[in-house]
Amino acid sequence: MRSGEVHTAILENGSQIQYVYDANAPRGGMKHTFFTPDKRFAVQFFNNPRDSENPRLQDRIRTIVGIYNPTLSEEDGGALGNTEKTAEYFRQRFCWPVAIVKNPEFGIVCPTYPSNFFFGEGASTVLNLKGKDKKSNWFTGRNRKYLEPAERGDFRTMLKTAIGLSRTVRRMHQAGLAHSDLSCNNVLIDPKSGSAVVIDIDSLVVPNKYAPEVVGTRGYIAPEVLATLELDYNDQRRALPCVQTDLHALPVLIYEYLFFRHPLIGPKIYSTKSAEEDDFLALGEKATFIENPDDHSNRPPNLGVTIQSLSKGLEKLFLRAFVDGLHNPSERPTAMEWETELLKAWDRLVPCANPKCEKKWFILRDELTPVCPFCGTRAAGKIIRLGFKSEMRGKKGVYRGKSEVIVYDKMPLFDWHVFSNIHNDEKADPSMRAYIAYYNGMWLLVNNGIEGMMSPSGRLVPKGSAVELKDMAMFRMSNKENGLLCETMIINGT
Repeated sequence: MRSGEVHTAILENGSQIQYVYDANAPRGGMKHTFFTPDKRFAVQFFNNPRDSENPRLQDRIRTIVGIYNPTLSEEDGGALGNTEKTAEYFRQRFCWPVAIVKNPEFGIVCPTYPSNFFFGEGASTVLNLKGKDKKSNWFTGRNRKYLEPAERGDFRTMLKTAIGLSRTVRRMHQAGLAHSDLSCNNVLIDPKSGSAVVIDIDSLVVPNKYAPEVVGTRGYIAPEVLATLELDYNDQRRALPCVQTDLHALPVLIYEYLFFRHPLIGPKIYSTKSAEEDDFLALGEKATFIENPDDHSNRPPNLGVTIQSLSKGLEKLFLRAFVDGLHNPSERPTAMEWETELLKAWDRLVPCANPKCEKKWFILRDELTPVCPFCGTRAAGKIIRLGFKSEMRGKKGVYRGKSEVIVYDKMPLFDWHVFSNIHNDEKADPSMRAYIAYYNGMWLLVNNGIEGMMSPSGRLVPKGSAVELKDMAMFRMSNKENGLLCETMIINGT
């Protein structure tokens, strides 16, 4: 066969797909990849013929393509409870196999990554990046400084990336699946848009179907996996990749997105015998969080911004992940907990008043000292907090807190800020329902499309009209069923 020849693969469902043979096809640890003529899909075959002929591997992949598939609706044979809407949502966040090749040999068909996950022209004046995958470590490692500023994103887009990844991992874990190699290599990110896509899906650990094929990637392997690596594979004491090991890799990635450093790699020397043993202990049996509040032995001298500059909820999760749960997997926060706290932190984001601040945004942790932790600039003007409360079931007129946001000019509000029964997840409508505007010295909440918004005096606020946000003002976001009560608090003045 010659490079450039178009060949035809027969799929298990009886249909056909064409691919272009390439003698220098990209080759990973287990598979090599060809592309369809239009490059919309990748056709992948296994490097080792024994893998492709293994009936257990074939069965595992069939379940991944079928009943465990979050990118396919339940009606079409995908994951339980999946609608077409949620399936479409996760198609943008997983590079999930869509079909199985029967001939010329067993293989899989995957969609190619969206174009924004490849570097284009002008990504760097130093590095030759055009056409390369946007692996996470391009943006969190040393080479970040060589990227053009437009490629790097800012704190807000990196937080958005973390939210998207935690949601994607949460959905995978809800199905009982584990990735087994969640790492900078298998999560592509685009900081410009704040998006992430999880790849290498066919290596997922499926319950009772197939044992993990890979240990993982350096820096993301759970300490218990590294610490027991030399034990026999069938030894019950050996830790293998599973959901709990994903729950170590996930916060490592999130920490890297927010701080551009690894949470365990610090100045501490664990062994003088060899660099390999030192590294093995540093990430395994002796791993120590660089921000451990009770053990400063691995703390870099110039750490800079720390987890104490994030929301209190995120700080607690990082301590659970890298102190309590570092060597005790059952203590690690779930992907859903990460998603929840990251969303709460998102609602406390404010723009930095310093136009030269590289991060541009920060989480307002302390409303009494509203200072950007990255550049030290104090927030200008009033700090306004909106508290959203839902009516307790069976107790008319009695409300409890649901969520809160710190406002800024042009801030959008959505259905989950209006109704108690809607949450910020893959099922929610992302259409803007209202927005914050600073106009003529007044802070306003403008109704962009809410039926039944009420003013503090009890009058209807039609679409296109606004409520002025005065201290202690209270009003209904909607008088419809499940409409939230909004309470305004002005924390400080100019």
